[in-house]
Amino acid sequence: MSSKAIKIITAVLAVFVLLVFTKNTIVKISVEKGVQAVTGLKLGIKSLDVGLVKTLVDVKGLRLYNPPAFRDKLMMDVPEIYVDYDLPAIMKGTIHLSEMRLDLKEFVVVKNEEGVLNLDSLKVVQEEVEDQKAPAREKAGEMPEIQIDSLRLKIGKVVYKDYSKGGEPSVKEFNISLDETYKNIDDPNKLVSLIVVRALMNTTISNLANFNIGPLKDLSSETLATAQKMMGKMGETGGQILQQAAPAAETATQTAGDAVSSTADAIGGALGGIFGDPSGDQEK
Repeated sequence: MSSKAIKIITAVLAVFVLLVFTKNTIVKISVEKGVQAVTGLKLGIKSLDVGLVKTLVDVKGLRLYNPPAFRDKLMMDVPEIYVDYDLPAIMKGTIHLSEMRLDLKEFVVVKNEEGVLNLDSLKVVQEEVEDQKAPAREKAGEMPEIQIDSLRLKIGKVVYKDYSKGGEPSVKEFNISLDETYKNIDDPNKLVSLIVVRALMNTTISNLANFNIGPLKDLSSETLATAQKMMGKMGETGGQILQQAAPAAETATQTAGDAVSSTADAIGGALGGIFGDPSGDQEK
């Protein structure tokens, strides 16, 4: 083997070893910067493990923080995110996730002493406000291309804290225990909007905080509608199956009844032959 070939193999092995030991750090930094670009807020991750052979990413201890103007530092506490990614698509520049599971333990909505909501700091909220003022504003190219085939979203608790009246904050907690699955999410803003909308829809926070959830609901309506159609289709299919199964079940019941009746007669006859007249006739 030539010295040139040896150098090439050595370089490839060095790159591979470097990738093995640094892949988690590289992806962790990329995720933090990516989420900050989408939300406009700082993100912290406790640990992140990227599969080198299997296309899996396991994120633990993800926390999305409020801007400095808020006494409460935390907006979202996400103990775990699981992602199965499409490597060839990512190499071509498209973030394609075949499966994503997001377990959001706590979502904290805060109104500070000046009456400002932390939700208004989210980039998607700011953009929706700007879009209402200038609907023709072009946003193409601002967001990375993304495709999430299946998202399982779990939200445990939503908390509202109001510091605007001074003194100790007014605190309300809502244990919503949400566990839902959505299909075909193709926009980072739709993902953020979906999380906010589903967190607030089962609470009274929108009214308490005077937060207009309408624009975010409109943005995520396509995803919500798809989920509803799938549920409706499943219900319709289930109804058809039950309807088609009814005659068969009736026939099977009648056949089974006849079989039981015949068996009972046979047993009764056998008992009569052995013990004489059985004690009482059996009901058929």
